[in-house]
Amino acid sequence: MLKGKKIVLGVTGGIAVYKAVDLVSRLRKQGCEVRVVMTEHAQQFVAPLTFKEISGNAVATSMWNSNQEFNVEHIALANWADAFLVAPATANILAKMTYGIADDLLSTTLLAAQAPIVVCPAMNTGMYLNAATQENIAKLQSRGITVMPPASGHLACGTSGPGRLPEPQQIVEFMSSFFAGREGDLRGLKVLVTAAGTREPIDPVRFVGNRSSGKMGYAVAQMAAERGAEVLLISGPSALAVPPNVKAVQVESTNEMLEACLAAYDAVDIVIKAAAVADYRPRDVADQKIKKKTDDALTVVMDKNPDILKTLGAKKTHQVLVGFAAETQNLLANAREKVVKKNLDMIVANDVTAAGAGFNSDTNIVKFLYANGDVCELEQMPKVDVANRILDEALRIRRERA
Repeated sequence: MLKGKKIVLGVTGGIAVYKAVDLVSRLRKQGCEVRVVMTEHAQQFVAPLTFKEISGNAVATSMWNSNQEFNVEHIALANWADAFLVAPATANILAKMTYGIADDLLSTTLLAAQAPIVVCPAMNTGMYLNAATQENIAKLQSRGITVMPPASGHLACGTSGPGRLPEPQQIVEFMSSFFAGREGDLRGLKVLVTAAGTREPIDPVRFVGNRSSGKMGYAVAQMAAERGAEVLLISGPSALAVPPNVKAVQVESTNEMLEACLAAYDAVDIVIKAAAVADYRPRDVADQKIKKKTDDALTVVMDKNPDILKTLGAKKTHQVLVGFAAETQNLLANAREKVVKKNLDMIVANDVTAAGAGFNSDTNIVKFLYANGDVCELEQMPKVDVANRILDEALRIRRERA
């Protein structure tokens, strides 16, 4: 997805500049042409010569040291790029971008940019969480600028928390997904996504459910729509808003979700089954609220629900079928068993007890297991990035079948 792309990398003054050197190298290995623009403060950490040697291009550092290749350098770079990437992006450059300040070459070039812009914030945790920085990030996003969230962990200043620049390989993967989303590689395909948990009623007030928020499934639906697919989202109860350009069907129980899936199944090309469905339902549902009794126990007899994934796997013809395995133990063994028993093309497995993964988290840590036995492990990343990686693999599997 990155081959042949022209990327202007803006490098600002933070200790994470050293990662930007590796980032340039990795982008070039993916087939990108990279031109680097450095701020004066960035040059205090790494010399421009380093980026020149790694990128194979002259490094732009000042409005007044003109590159003979360009007549008006900031305009030429603005017109040349397929995308702008600012990494690391300090609080200072985010503030400049928010208010249109153009007092150096990078801020001037960004103001003139016509290509899409991606920023990777990297700074002290306190600076990142400061209300001013968060407001600036929100304003930039509202203008269509893409923000890759920072990683959390130990920082150079000695604190710990959000603010670390993601690892270079993660940024490369993010950029690959970014371009994929803009090029509409799913145009003409129909994608069915299930999301959130199901609820099985005990009485008109109570139900059996789970902790799923729907964030993973909704992220898949959003990314599939942005990549041009016709998307049907079948969702259990969730507080999340339906993504733009996504048709949604709201259901409550596992049986209702199964019926909705079967009604659409024959017409779709890709199925991403991210919902956390209830495996069991109460045998008897009370018509009225069950009142508290004098004894201490209430017995609810549970019957097994239909297995939606297994049902779809048995009926699979042309569809690419991707399941999820949310586990708390024996992750790989349980996921492998599901791939075989349910006739899946791929399963996305995650340990929901791990920090940075599981229900209600904005990030996830997953493994892809394939029908041929292969396993691909992903590092922790935002769920929207996991969503794009899932769609990448589903599309690859579909193309290999053709």
